[in-house]
Amino acid sequence: MASILPLVQSQPSRALRAGERLISEGDFSGEIYVLEHGRLLVERNGITIARIEEPGALIGEMSVLLGTDHTADVTAESAATVRVIEDAIGFLERTPLVALHVATLACARLDATSALLVELRKQAAERHEEQGVFGRILQALTNPPPPAPPRRGPRVTQLLHE
Repeated sequence: MASILPLVQSQPSRALRAGERLISEGDFSGEIYVLEHGRLLVERNGITIARIEEPGALIGEMSVLLGTDHTADVTAESAATVRVIEDAIGFLERTPLVALHVATLACARLDATSALLVELRKQAAERHEEQGVFGRILQALTNPPPPAPPRRGPRVTQLLHE
């Protein structure tokens, strides 16, 4: 898929210094960020889960789409610049190409994650004690718990129930 950067050039940019926090776990901003350059570190519960350095990478979209607090800290590992999409739900409603990009990315991440979990489960097939863990993970992917009440405005809630 083509880069999302040309589609968000009209959005304000934010410069980050190395070590500066972009997103804090447990906060809610309603914003999506698009990396222009630099490197970001993603940590969940103190565990590094990703390094983001690809221009055009999305940050914060899960919180916006699910209407929940951020589930990870995102910190600039080097000097970085991001485009800030404020009122991200409104922006996605007005720009279907960006919304399609976000949806495609989310599906690609889910596909990669489930493929990895299936491979890990195959490798652990002989170790009975690990089957319970992988079973729970696969169950969570295929039957996620009901979402928490969204922190979105009435317009989004109405659209979701139409």
